[in-house]
Amino acid sequence: MRARLLAALLCWSLAAGATPLIDEQIAAHPGQSGAYVLETGEEALLARAWLADHAVKSIDVQYFIWSTDNIGILAAEALLRAAERGVQVRVIVDALLLDAPDRSLLALARHPRVEVRIYNPRRFWHAITDFRGLNQRMHDKTMAVDGKVVITGGRNMAAEYYDYNHEYNFRDRDVLLLGEVAKEVGASFERFWTSELSVPVEELTQGVHLAEADIPRIYGELHAYAKSPGNFAPEVRAAIAATPSAFPRIAREIAWGPVAFISDAPGKNEARGLSGGGETTNALARMVAGARSRIVIQSPYLVLSEAALALFRGTTARGVKVRISTNSLASTDNIQAFSGYRNQRSRLLDMGLQIFEYRPDSKVQRLAAPQAKAPVFALHAKTMVVDSSVLYIGTFNFDPRSENLNTEVGVVLRDERLARAVEAAIETDMLPENSWNAATDRPDSHVPLVKRTRTRFWQLLPIRPIL
Repeated sequence: MRARLLAALLCWSLAAGATPLIDEQIAAHPGQSGAYVLETGEEALLARAWLADHAVKSIDVQYFIWSTDNIGILAAEALLRAAERGVQVRVIVDALLLDAPDRSLLALARHPRVEVRIYNPRRFWHAITDFRGLNQRMHDKTMAVDGKVVITGGRNMAAEYYDYNHEYNFRDRDVLLLGEVAKEVGASFERFWTSELSVPVEELTQGVHLAEADIPRIYGELHAYAKSPGNFAPEVRAAIAATPSAFPRIAREIAWGPVAFISDAPGKNEARGLSGGGETTNALARMVAGARSRIVIQSPYLVLSEAALALFRGTTARGVKVRISTNSLASTDNIQAFSGYRNQRSRLLDMGLQIFEYRPDSKVQRLAAPQAKAPVFALHAKTMVVDSSVLYIGTFNFDPRSENLNTEVGVVLRDERLARAVEAAIETDMLPENSWNAATDRPDSHVPLVKRTRTRFWQLLPIRPIL
């Protein structure tokens, strides 16, 4: 129901190229920003679909992962349709996990209103000549439409982030933003767009042959894929076409006030080694240091640097209760990162941190597409709530890679209603039917010996700075 209401809001306010209700909302809250948390994969997908379908002037998107699965292809086709009706589209994607065919990328970039840039296209041989440079990735995830509406948070552009994967799905979280904060997101995007690390896709595909006659054929294949009921289910189309009559209810749910957008600079920092921190790191550290009674964190990976360990040790020593929701070995998609957590788990528990490891059979998930066999569920949300009143939603994992290497973004909202709602959602994720207590439930016992042995191998390697 909530997803349908969100779709209705976006339909009412953006359809047919008219944005009076968005403009009215912004005008009614001068100097402020509106925020609406996207908890489910379905509503996060519907929001993006509406924004792409009803953009008027521009769409700027920035992602760490853009897959060529169902969701990734449909998203690319939606951007192409926007460009074909006159919208200027710009895309920045990190090079590390980009799996789109060169010819498809080049065909999109050949459209007069589409530009595609690849961030940090270093190759694996740079592990010898520039190890830090190879490991420094753009982990940002933003979608900005017409300079007014923004989505940011944990979700990449792939099926598993929207509850559509048949084998493995993430519990994730985004936030939809309106108003003043959109200017800050736009300024951050421009910094990346003009950075020397963002290379036009044409420069990276100079050896790829693409005849002019091939371009309309590739566009036609994308459009045909999106029109197929097997790829874009009728029930999803029906949800996107929901009536706009629910706008008043959605408008009441938007929290208006100051929103701080946090973003790291391209390149993160000027350190020569694997340290250095960044703007996001500093902002989150200030949030922790300012906590008076309670911190609730959700992060898929939990590997603390020595500086972070000292920060949390001091925090618990002054009586602040710290509860953390993270992945279990049974749910994680990254055993290398889990090995770092496993090496320090006892130390974290001894410090007084309460840690809950997500179960792969969590009852929280609501699949957008019904499946005969339930997939594995895992966490991917990156969130922190301080004193039930200050809320961070973004891309920052609590690990050294996010702290020192990857560029990250996020928003800090000082709104007690939103903070308490998100905190309640995380507390639900910590319940026994959704998570194991790391201190009492022996979570590792729920995985096969082979996976535990592989994890022990990674525990022996000195890789914590890049986890």
